Amino acid sequence: MKAGYFDERNEKTIEKIRAVCKTLPPYVAEFVVGVQMRTSALTRLGYVSDIKTFLEYLLAEKFTQYTDMRAIPLSALETLEAYDFELYLDYLSAYTRNGKKYRCGAHSKERKLAGLRTFFKHLYKRDRIAANVTEKVDMPKVHDKPILYLEVNEIADLLDMAESGALPGSERRQRYAQKTRLRDLAILTLFLGTGVRISELVGLDTGDLDLKANAVNITRKGGNKSVVYFSDEVRAALKGYLAFRDGEQTADTPLGRAIAETSALFISLKGNRISVRAVELLVKKYAAAVTPLKKITPHKLRSTYGTTLYRETQDIYVVADVLGHNDVNTTKKHYAAVSDEIRRGAANAVRLRDKRDEK
Repeated sequence: MKAGYFDERNEKTIEKIRAVCKTLPPYVAEFVVGVQMRTSALTRLGYVSDIKTFLEYLLAEKFTQYTDMRAIPLSALETLEAYDFELYLDYLSAYTRNGKKYRCGAHSKERKLAGLRTFFKHLYKRDRIAANVTEKVDMPKVHDKPILYLEVNEIADLLDMAESGALPGSERRQRYAQKTRLRDLAILTLFLGTGVRISELVGLDTGDLDLKANAVNITRKGGNKSVVYFSDEVRAALKGYLAFRDGEQTADTPLGRAIAETSALFISLKGNRISVRAVELLVKKYAAAVTPLKKITPHKLRSTYGTTLYRETQDIYVVADVLGHNDVNTTKKHYAAVSDEIRRGAANAVRLRDKRDEK
């Protein structure tokens, strides 16, 4: 049986983790094995990548007596103080790695420090080090960014442009947009009508759709399955795209034969499953034409759906459930500004003395 999209992605991610671990001390691989039952492969890849960056920094700035990261012993890590981590966070503000320059903001620094805390906590818990010094390091102060989303008129303009294929630009670009307009419309409509994540959308197979029930079976972060329902407008866009897809599939062409061999719902013009990068570029080109001052990404389309749903329902728990948030506090954090709007609007909802006039 052929592996599905998420199984293949998981296998490739595990291969990357093992490749990185071969360049690091053996206790990093022990950490990866120790946390594998409660973390996803993508999370573990993030951990080992951040640990590698940290050990590269230590090798260049502090542990210069070692010629290779793999030679850095646990006893060396036990000599680290909180100040060493603070220096590292400062280093992350602007550093060069493999000839490429990087800059980390507060959010990135917070994530990298959180990963190191998990790593050192594991080492301490397993009695591999005598103390967990990362507990003494303060997290960077992160300022919440305003929610960026599309207004009602911008949503309409975006979908109209995708449906018509009238994308500004070169003649070649316009010809391409004409070929992909039904697919692009279906993708944008599904984003805006369900709030799915980009990985969830790319991983969809044709068998995940139930147009009779207006439902789609989504594979969430961590591999959990969830049924998401959509409107008739989304159904119409998907139905139009499927008619195109099925028509191409029956044609005796390279594209038709490629489509016939894949279970992927959204495909490229070569008949392969569309990539995450291709979807990102798709959203970017349409959004830039409609609202050039807003940097709209697939995640911002998700924010647009979440914002709209919260305004309509005023129920944060419904929004959290539909978006697949495990913790409602995550939803509250992202939609705090909308919550303030609702609270201000509710100020006049309860009347005191004026109610006696109604009697």
